[in-house]
Amino acid sequence: MDRRTLFKFSSARCCLTAVAVCMAAGGCSPPSLKLAPPAPDQPSAFNDSAPDRRPDFRIRSDPALGEIASNATIDTKRVYGLAGLIDIAQRNNPSTYIAWERARQAALAVGVAESTLLPHLAANAVAGQQRVATTLPMPFDHVRSLDVTLKGETAALALQWLIFDFGQRAALVDAAKQGSAAANVIFDGAHQKLIFDVARAYYQYGAAVEGQRIAQQAVRNSNAIRDAVEQQRANNRATTVDVAQARQQVVQAELRRVRAEGIVRDSYQTLLSAMGVTATLRIKIGEIGRRRLPPTLDAPAEAMIRQALSQRPDIAASYAAFKASKSAIAAAKAEFLPKVFVAGGLATGTNGFNVNGLPTINTQATGIGVLFGATVPLFDAGLRSAQLTKAQSQASAAEQSFKKTQMDAVTEIVAASNALRTALESFHAASNLVRTAAITHDAAVAAYQNGVGTVTAATDADTGLLNARLAQADTHAASLIAAANLAFVMGALTSSERVPR
Repeated sequence: MDRRTLFKFSSARCCLTAVAVCMAAGGCSPPSLKLAPPAPDQPSAFNDSAPDRRPDFRIRSDPALGEIASNATIDTKRVYGLAGLIDIAQRNNPSTYIAWERARQAALAVGVAESTLLPHLAANAVAGQQRVATTLPMPFDHVRSLDVTLKGETAALALQWLIFDFGQRAALVDAAKQGSAAANVIFDGAHQKLIFDVARAYYQYGAAVEGQRIAQQAVRNSNAIRDAVEQQRANNRATTVDVAQARQQVVQAELRRVRAEGIVRDSYQTLLSAMGVTATLRIKIGEIGRRRLPPTLDAPAEAMIRQALSQRPDIAASYAAFKASKSAIAAAKAEFLPKVFVAGGLATGTNGFNVNGLPTINTQATGIGVLFGATVPLFDAGLRSAQLTKAQSQASAAEQSFKKTQMDAVTEIVAASNALRTALESFHAASNLVRTAAITHDAAVAAYQNGVGTVTAATDADTGLLNARLAQADTHAASLIAAANLAFVMGALTSSERVPR
């Protein structure tokens, strides 16, 4: 064994020894592991805390994370109604953009599937040079080695086309089209849900504003009662307990007013969140008004339910998924059948051969050919059978999912109809309560001012009127929300023009 061979053998033995040592030690730690936190109780590499201080898990500040998308298209001086708010939401809410991009991706998937029906043409170019030096057994004319250089270039066009596969690619294209149809109706459904979310938040905000107005009126009413009690006290016709009770009523009214203002602020933020705009935005929202509501509502007929089922986006998407799963079965069955293909190629190339400075030998060749063939699967250890069974199972699950979606939709429609009926009845009951409570309030205050009533009756009547008005405002908003919800679950809330106002 010569020295060079011995050196190679020793180097290889050292490498094997190093590998064995690493494996015996439990494996060498990869360098990328240092990117992770060093211990469970130590901050990560993205932390700003100093190593010599107590661990602080505050992450490193990144100004890019604080950049908030501006809503430059929103006119902060305009007074927006429900239709305007819905328009802002549809243009700015990220959920609609996400659904739109997914619909685009599903459409592109159709193009990918359809591309398999056409031939594929590829161009290839290869160029290179190879030099081989061979030591001669004996020097020849002072030449100790033979140098051979080979270089060449090759350019080729290759054609591949699967011309017959018993409908497998067509089934995959159909499945992709069903996926695109599902993505499209989901996109429309995202807009319908956004319309409902904004409408619900808008009604809740309106109820909060009305509640604030009622609370402010309650403060004025309680102040009037207090003034009347203090006047009676000045005339020695009221006790100090009566005065204290009247003043307590004023303080309680002030507390209700403060809480009502807080509810307005919270409902305003909820509305901005439903619209998908930044919470720091300040816009003007118009008065909702008091729309006359119908006295009652009939239960939805079977024809109405069938019509609703035929136009709900979730049902349409579930049905498209079921049809796509059936196409997947056809594609899986086609895997058991032969495939016929055609292939062709056109190639040209040049070669150069040189030996120790002898004249170079150059050759050039061109070739063209067309091949037809067929491939027949014979044995795959049960892979195709498993894939077919899986496709059939997925289709069965998709069918049951479609049926469940239908049943859930019917339940939602009936429940939404019942909720609207209850809300309408509650509103009319609350309206009657407001009328009777107002009469009681006015009578109790007048009786006290005339010296024939008590301050307790007056304050109780004031509280009863306040609660009745709040109940009326809440049930009115609940009726509008229930009406919008019924339209939504029936698939009819398709634009801002269809929102109850």
